Amino acid sequence: MDFDGEYGASTWDWVAEQVEAYEGSNGAKAATLRDTGMPIIIITTIGHKSGLVRKVPLMRVERDGEYAIIASKGGAPEQPGWYHNLIANPNILLQDGPEPYETVVRLVTGAEREDWWELSESIFPPYKDYKQKTDREIPVFISESRN
Repeated sequence: MDFDGEYGASTWDWVAEQVEAYEGSNGAKAATLRDTGMPIIIITTIGHKSGLVRKVPLMRVERDGEYAIIASKGGAPEQPGWYHNLIANPNILLQDGPEPYETVVRLVTGAEREDWWELSESIFPPYKDYKQKTDREIPVFISESRN
């Protein structure tokens, strides 16, 4: 997958600034969600309409080399824009530390989704509130293990 195309930074200033600081420091700075101390990862996708490279900081939910990618958008009624990028093209770059690596994500359902959702809530408790705020089932994607 070619992630070297034109970059389209987030229109949300804090997202764009966090991605820039994280990548600029090889993951040493801006590695937590604002002032919470809770670790994040960066995913890179290709815009399904624009073709632009898109980068998003997300909560770090990892188990045995796989990562949950939670499309919560804070419990908003609609999916985050990057959700549609993953549906159109599940190939991403995932960065958890100094070097990003290519991986593929898949949307999980049923018991597998519930298992990952429970882990996600234990790592980032606000997900419980997000679930209550929306009528949609918040999608959960899982990355391929790097191993």
